[in-house]
Amino acid sequence: MAEPNEGQKVAPAEFVKKAIVTLRKDPYKGIHSVFSGFNEAFRAYFNEDPVKCTNQLASEGAIEIRPARGGIMLYLPGEAPARSSGKEVLKKMGL
Repeated sequence: MAEPNEGQKVAPAEFVKKAIVTLRKDPYKGIHSVFSGFNEAFRAYFNEDPVKCTNQLASEGAIEIRPARGGIMLYLPGEAPARSSGKEVLKKMGL
């Protein structure tokens, strides 16, 4: 990923949001942290752990994360699939 201005890096939150928008493929709204290359790109750009940053951004509401096989899915706020509640699951099961 090219730097916008020589010597200036984008903030981690901006980097993550830009990655989600540019790396996702229709019809999907999110990106897989590992399979999209996001984790590797984040480490190369910031020399920091992407897991710590994405968890922090999720706790602040800047992004949404969902567990996925081999990593996590990253979404912009409001674009992640809804989570089923325990009551909804029991209803689907007919219990």
